[in-house]
Amino acid sequence: MSWTHYTLRITAIAERRPLTKLRSHHVQAHVGVRPISSAVHFYQNRQLELYASKKAQRLTLRQLVFFGRSLDEERMIKGANYVRTELPVRIAHRLRDLQALPYVVVTQEGVAKVYELYWSAFEKFRRYPQINTLAENDAFCQFLRGLLNEHAVVIPNLSLGLSLSSPYLAPERLDAFMRRMLVSRISRRVLAEHHIALSQDAKEIREGRHFSDDHVGIIQTGLNVKECIDRCTTYLRCRPPDVDGDVAEGGSGADWSEVVIDGHLDTKFAYIREHLEYIVFELLKNSFRATRLKHPNVSQLPPIGATIVSGNNHVTIRISDQGGGLMMPQIKSPSDLFSFSHLRNATRLEDARLGALRTVSSRKQGVRATVDEQIDTWQRPSEARRAENGTNQGGSPSPLPRIGIGLPMSNIFANYFGGSLELISMDGYGTDVYLRLPRLGTNLEGIEV
Repeated sequence: MSWTHYTLRITAIAERRPLTKLRSHHVQAHVGVRPISSAVHFYQNRQLELYASKKAQRLTLRQLVFFGRSLDEERMIKGANYVRTELPVRIAHRLRDLQALPYVVVTQEGVAKVYELYWSAFEKFRRYPQINTLAENDAFCQFLRGLLNEHAVVIPNLSLGLSLSSPYLAPERLDAFMRRMLVSRISRRVLAEHHIALSQDAKEIREGRHFSDDHVGIIQTGLNVKECIDRCTTYLRCRPPDVDGDVAEGGSGADWSEVVIDGHLDTKFAYIREHLEYIVFELLKNSFRATRLKHPNVSQLPPIGATIVSGNNHVTIRISDQGGGLMMPQIKSPSDLFSFSHLRNATRLEDARLGALRTVSSRKQGVRATVDEQIDTWQRPSEARRAENGTNQGGSPSPLPRIGIGLPMSNIFANYFGGSLELISMDGYGTDVYLRLPRLGTNLEGIEV
């Protein structure tokens, strides 16, 4: 990056301007052309202030399901315009958060990239015309898909920039900022992906094609918890023993642990399948790895337990392993694994993790924080078919680099609709993880304004 471009990036954030406008001003000033009036920048920032002054219209899972049932053309168009007007408000709040960061933070690699993406999205939404027909809604869905793809690089870039900023921000401030940014990102993706899914379902109905009524948009109305655990287990057990490259030389190469599921095995509730499976996938992946590292020379690894409890108000999943617990010099408390600060979790500034973040943040596909994404990175079309059959023949999957966001993202997913994630370490023996999710769907999105 040239020094000119570097200083433009910093100044753009410091002066609350979009980088593209600042670059035009810079170029014109140096070629003798009359500079752009500062009124343009003032107008744009006034628009941001206008949107940032509005409150986000938070929704519940039940509202998303209720609105998505019996969609007609009028309700579809109304939903499209809600997404069109709500997303720039949520983006504006996060732009203000980015603008409030200290100068030393906005100079870190990755942060300016996120700022530019957010400003660009804000301007595109702000200028998007009202939607009046189903054809215009189809075009709007295509617009949403493009932005979702473009913003896939936000998580690794933001994680990299804030990890490098950890020495300059108090842990409480850093974690609060990351929580707001990531919860808001989840909320925007939920609204966009839900509307796209509803539009696709409605189109299939209009065209007389087969339509499954087990879901409303992206929400599974009767999500089977045991099937989710089974699916995650099957995929994870298809990996080779040394998939993470940290098994001790001369290890036994035993098969991965069995997962024994007990409790209320017929539990079903309305929830977003991608959210539940991402959390379960990450928790099981950590348990598999810890158990193998704790027992490197056995012929059969100890099993992992998954207990499902269906209460009146919540569904709880407990995952128990014999991986030795969470005792490590880098953290003082299990909850510190959710932190992005190096003062609470020293692994945040390890060279290997920063290198992995740089690798992932430079990839166009970015990180979407889904199970399907991790499976797709194996880049073997037949791998998923073998996973469904519980076999591991003909090659090994190639995992995403370990970038250390699995547990923090799982915690944020759990909290999004009012759930919780708790880690209890029995140092020297293993770990119990308790995931609790509300089953009534009446909790508002956990967005912080």
